[in-house]
Amino acid sequence: MSLYLTTEELSMRIKYEPRYIRERMKDRIFKRGVHYVQPFGGRKILYIWTEIEKLLVGKGTPVKEDNPMGKIILRKVR
Repeated sequence: MSLYLTTEELSMRIKYEPRYIRERMKDRIFKRGVHYVQPFGGRKILYIWTEIEKLLVGKGTPVKEDNPMGKIILRKVR
């Protein structure tokens, strides 16, 4: 059974400010449907503690960021 936390409850567990979680971590670190849900299509966000805990200890899959620099192929100039 999953434990769902509000932003304030999560901030107390991971020691980050609620504002930082909402503005920085929500879309960059946490993935919707994996790390958090918005029940009934509302504004309230509930974080899934078991998935966030896996991410913290390194057993979860981090969100893949689109890095345009990673697609550059360097060629040797003759």
